[in-house]
Amino acid sequence: MTQEQMEKRKKLICDLMNDSLYVPMKLKELAIFLQVSKQDRGELEEVLNELLNEEKIQITQTGKYMKAYAKKSGKKGKESALEKESKSKEKKSFAKSSDIDEYLTGIFISNQRGFGFVEVEGREQDLFIPEDCVNGAFHNDIVQVKLLSHPTGKRQEAVIVKILEHAMKHVVGTFEKSKNFGFVIPDNSKIGADIFVPVERSKGAMDGHKVVVEITDYGNHKKSPEGKVVEILGHINDPGVDILSIVRAFDIPCEFGEKVMNQAERVPEEIIEADMNGRKDLRDVMMVTIDGEDAKDLDDAVSVSKEGDLYCLGVHIADVSNYVQENSALDREAYKRGTSVYLVDRVIPMLPHRLSNGICSLNAGVDRLALSCIMKIDAKGNVVDYELAETVIRVNRRMSYTAVAAILEDKDEALIKEYEELVPMFEMMAELSDILRKKRHKRGSIDFDFPESKIILDKNGHPIDIKPYDRNRATKIIEDFMLAANETVAQHFYWQELPFVYRTHESPDPEKIQKLSTFIYNFGYSIHVSGEEVHPKEVQKLINKIEGTPEEALISRLALRSMKQAKYSTECTGHFGLACNYYCHFTSPIRRYPDLQIHRIIKEQLRRRLNDNRIEHYNAILFDVAGHTSKTERRADEAERETEKLKKAEYMADHIGESFEGVVSGVTAWGMY
Repeated sequence: MTQEQMEKRKKLICDLMNDSLYVPMKLKELAIFLQVSKQDRGELEEVLNELLNEEKIQITQTGKYMKAYAKKSGKKGKESALEKESKSKEKKSFAKSSDIDEYLTGIFISNQRGFGFVEVEGREQDLFIPEDCVNGAFHNDIVQVKLLSHPTGKRQEAVIVKILEHAMKHVVGTFEKSKNFGFVIPDNSKIGADIFVPVERSKGAMDGHKVVVEITDYGNHKKSPEGKVVEILGHINDPGVDILSIVRAFDIPCEFGEKVMNQAERVPEEIIEADMNGRKDLRDVMMVTIDGEDAKDLDDAVSVSKEGDLYCLGVHIADVSNYVQENSALDREAYKRGTSVYLVDRVIPMLPHRLSNGICSLNAGVDRLALSCIMKIDAKGNVVDYELAETVIRVNRRMSYTAVAAILEDKDEALIKEYEELVPMFEMMAELSDILRKKRHKRGSIDFDFPESKIILDKNGHPIDIKPYDRNRATKIIEDFMLAANETVAQHFYWQELPFVYRTHESPDPEKIQKLSTFIYNFGYSIHVSGEEVHPKEVQKLINKIEGTPEEALISRLALRSMKQAKYSTECTGHFGLACNYYCHFTSPIRRYPDLQIHRIIKEQLRRRLNDNRIEHYNAILFDVAGHTSKTERRADEAERETEKLKKAEYMADHIGESFEGVVSGVTAWGMY
């Protein structure tokens, strides 16, 4: 590299890091962002080292590069009110000790009592932000903080020095009307202040209306935030308004735009001859879909047969990518949503019903396009051979979990007679499922078997019953087969060293495992920790030991809480919970965007179109895909939990005064779980 090239590259990186939108990145993230190939990363590192030596940039403790902040500044001129206020408070905070010259970027999580926390990626513990160091930040804002060097508690403290981006543009709440103005009381308790709304911006909202308010002024410690009503959801007591309020609060898109719907309408209802060209024809292979009775989007079919001593397991997934082209309106909308959202009273799909319930649903008796993972598995559960193929299939029967379980467990004579030609295959499926489960258990896979609840609502959305949604033999068969396919596909692409989206689950935080270990010791249990690491088998042993005991529910939940969240990643770092080295999500492209994304990569590889340009393209986009879909998944999970909690509380409100048995799983300052 010549000196001239070095100077040009140094300037490019300085300009990038001085941009207000720049977020600190690690070397690999910078390389992907700047589209630097793997073989040229050494040169990029050389440029970064030069800039570090010149003190034009700095590197954080977590290995992220960012612009350098001068310790002293002789800069004169006008300052914003926020900067003045921030400096004033910093001086007070720093009066008793010297500064730590480290700036970090993260997400502010507010508390209704005024203080808050900042989550910094790569940092094990959140930073504590005292009330007088919040400096006008709103819940979920992206902020820049400066560390304080005199912690008063266990956590590292920091002061917010700059709000980089206000994340919350809209707030959902209950409108309270006064003569010339109104207030919106936010549903989200983390937003400590009510939103002031001038009467001319209230859109005619009345007392008790649930509204969406757009924030026009975020206010400060002396002045309330201001906003304007942009949508009236209905009265607080109207049916369905409670769930709709949660949907809007999480900013989950519901309606599909005109462009998206027009594109969906152009998708054919049946597959055409040209679509079958070059595909493996599996229409003569006996296969079924097994789902819940009320399922409408059937995106996976399974087939099992035997070839000598080997089981031949086929997992056939709807080829959604054939109809959702990259960067089309449908694709952009699916990416934005990230996942389908399953709430107590409705499903908000990732793709329009025209696709998910139509051409992409593997309905019985019709030809459908699929992406198949066909595995040959020995008697010990080892996948000894496999094939990934674009296929055309025809499902023989649409089965329900209940019916298959009744055939296998209850030996229901009427059902055995009705599905006579399929029964031998179901029995073979049960055999193979047992083998796969036994192998997974042997390596240490953790199975938290919590009974899920199904909330029954009346026509007005009021809960009238809550039933356990138990896993049966059939649900376990499908689970085992999907896991096998996901592992096989992930392993294939890991060894191909091609860009891919993996599903990863990191090892638990040693501190949390230590706390769990201390707690279970009181019940006479122990968990072996080697160094700072715990093997999944140790958690599995604990779950097995407590099975059927009075403390099972409590310890199982505490063990689950000590685990980290699974996420999507371009790095294949393994899955702790499943005790496997390679894992991805391949089996649900109708309802999960990462599955749809990797289907495109799989097909391009099968068609030998993954040239350098396409590899570079995927290297450039997949980091963002993994990050965004991890966030939308968490958003969906939180919304689902909120609607369930709401309806469970509503159900229990009808039983005030009655006695029930329960398990205390957590105690807080305001009550208990």
